[in-house]
Amino acid sequence: MAGRIRDEDIAEVREKARIDDVVSGYVTLRNAGGGSMKGLCPFHDEKSASFHVTPSRGFFHCFGCGEGGDVINFLMKIDGLSFTEAVERLADKTGIQLRREEGDAPQGPRGPARGRLIEAHRLAAEFYVDQLTTPDALAARQFLGSRGFDQEAAATFGVGYAPRDGEILFRHLRQKGFSPDELVTSGLVGQGRSHYDRFRGRLLWPIREANGEVIGFGARRLYDDDRIEAKYLNTPESPIYKKSHVLYGLDLARKEIGRSSQAVIVEGYTDVMACHLAGVGTAVATCGTAFGDDHARVLRRFMGDHGELRGEVIFTFDGDAAGQKAALRAFGGDQNFVSQTYVAVEPSGMDPCDLRLAKGDEAVRELISGRTPLYRFVLSNVLTRYDLDRADGRVDALREAAGLVSSVRDKSKVEAFTRELASSIGIDPDEARAEVRRATARAARGGRDQGRPAAQQRPAAGHETAAAGSTAPQPPALPNLRDPRFALERETLKLVLQHPGAVANAARDVSVHDFTHPTYAGVWQAVAASGGPAAGAADTGWTSLLRDRITDPLAMAALSALAVEPVLSPREPDTAYVVQHVNKLLELTAARRIADVKSRLQRTSPQQDPVEYNRMFQELMALEQRRRTLREGALGG
Repeated sequence: MAGRIRDEDIAEVREKARIDDVVSGYVTLRNAGGGSMKGLCPFHDEKSASFHVTPSRGFFHCFGCGEGGDVINFLMKIDGLSFTEAVERLADKTGIQLRREEGDAPQGPRGPARGRLIEAHRLAAEFYVDQLTTPDALAARQFLGSRGFDQEAAATFGVGYAPRDGEILFRHLRQKGFSPDELVTSGLVGQGRSHYDRFRGRLLWPIREANGEVIGFGARRLYDDDRIEAKYLNTPESPIYKKSHVLYGLDLARKEIGRSSQAVIVEGYTDVMACHLAGVGTAVATCGTAFGDDHARVLRRFMGDHGELRGEVIFTFDGDAAGQKAALRAFGGDQNFVSQTYVAVEPSGMDPCDLRLAKGDEAVRELISGRTPLYRFVLSNVLTRYDLDRADGRVDALREAAGLVSSVRDKSKVEAFTRELASSIGIDPDEARAEVRRATARAARGGRDQGRPAAQQRPAAGHETAAAGSTAPQPPALPNLRDPRFALERETLKLVLQHPGAVANAARDVSVHDFTHPTYAGVWQAVAASGGPAAGAADTGWTSLLRDRITDPLAMAALSALAVEPVLSPREPDTAYVVQHVNKLLELTAARRIADVKSRLQRTSPQQDPVEYNRMFQELMALEQRRRTLREGALGG
């Protein structure tokens, strides 16, 4: 087995792998000023962008959930990689040749490495594309042609063909050095009495991550004698493929989604192809499952869907009962988006692929541009289920529809929707308003926590209360890091992390005793153990070096936050700014020590213990002098 990767190579990877390039494969980042970029956090669901990336320091931090670190930590967290796997992937990306120490073997893997599973899928995708040109793939090419897709379109989307031979891919990948265990784990191969290809005699679409890595396939039935009757067959869940987190076409659509803050959700692979080829480059689709909350979270990150930036999410549904059911389900998840949600349904019920075939590219673009609010579509479907010519039908329709109106996120629209509801049913607007108020009250009684900030619904991480009936003592909660009492400690550490060269001389007398918050003290201990700020001035991987020395997760989170949070100076911190903050920090320490000595002095009798009394008095005078000197230095700075 290979030995441990050399430290200097790891440092080179950290230096050359741009964190903004890597993070942008998972999150749409926008300029936040001060050399920082921000977007929606990929590690927790949020409606306001609190995820910051600072390329100049190679660090990220989320001020919402506290996750932070360098580019290696980001990949480990987002893709579930080991440290070695993350370094190896970044080395491949940046063209760095990794060297390893002799005789220092890593621990054995717990299963096939993610990189191996990705590589197997890459080779499988190439194999399937090559097979599409063979004589045996005639039925696959004919199907594509019947749906309006030529050879160039197939190449753009990586469409391929799985031969009917049940072991041809298995044999091909075995020749490439993959073990049966790796191939079964990947989902490409099944295992019964022998190994067999998962996909046989089917047209295949590669399912890719946003960064372009193939992680699975969607396969369409072509032959009547296919023993698997399902029209579509998808890759099973695997270490790299989770269908609830995957959107087909996102790798092609992500840039346009980020640029336009628009996303179009269609129902199939051919619909994605049709939309993109027709000029709707924001189309994506789920893979064998309904659009759910996890899909929404993935999409929002690339849309930049937050309070300051709102866009459009447009669902396309068939006009049949299944499409109406899907619309209701989508409306139930409407609260996942800050953006306005719409629905685009072709009057005759055609999906985008059929529409493009029948009426051309312009008709697809018109379908999307002619979208209607999802609320209005759902409301119309609700009302069609009742006989509005009967009094009892109008009452029942009003009761159900009022529940929809009361759940509309933008409360400024409730009145307009209420009037529209009254007009649609044919009742007095005041009657509709009264029913909407009753629906609102019912919803409030049924879920009093709805709408409350998450922080008010559950304890903060690390501060859980004891279970009911438990008498176990709970550790005291640490003070908030942003408490004004610790503002000087926070600002000084930001200077130490971000501008170590500027603060090195001024901070020579700073010690761990100058930090009263345990978390800040932990960060300073890492600084001191690494040689102090002077060492950071000569080390481009300063913050990563400090992170490697910290074991406390709270201090680790604080470090990443301090590394990206802008200093309070309106310009680049100069000597005067640095000296002012450091001297004030030291002055506060002196003031605390003065209070301590005065307390002890008051409790000591000069008659009974004159020596100790005089010693403390002299110490008090020296401390007072030091405090005056520090204050003058701060004022002078």
